[in-house]
Amino acid sequence: MSKIAHIARAALVGLAISAPLALSGATAAQDAPAPAEKAAKPAKTPRQCFYLSDWRGWTAPDKDTLYLKVRGKDVYKVDLAYGSSQLTWPGTHLVSIVRGVDSVCSPMDLDLRVSDGFGMAIPIRAKTITKLTPEQIAAIPKKYKP
Repeated sequence: MSKIAHIARAALVGLAISAPLALSGATAAQDAPAPAEKAAKPAKTPRQCFYLSDWRGWTAPDKDTLYLKVRGKDVYKVDLAYGSSQLTWPGTHLVSIVRGVDSVCSPMDLDLRVSDGFGMAIPIRAKTITKLTPEQIAAIPKKYKP
């Protein structure tokens, strides 16, 4: 066998081995989602914080929901992980314990208790805090607007 034939044969063997590998790589590349096809991360909602010193009032339409009036016109809805039926009683007080900075940006920033003024204050825990839009505020029944 000539030297040229030997080189040509070695090249064909190399192609025979590398072709399936190249094809499997192309198939894998087709199966893998392109960067634009990957699941898009949901857009982060901007943190809407307020200071407890700006809190001006509250109402509770039920034992698991609070509406907090902040800075005169803003209203935040607080969904409670566990609330208390005392929230709906007349003469009930909502007590907030402040440790350090009084900014509220997440449910963990609220340390709330409900008290009727005669016994121990009962802890309640916030699950979510949502700043309401003007349309959502308008939809709150008048007797529950803070």
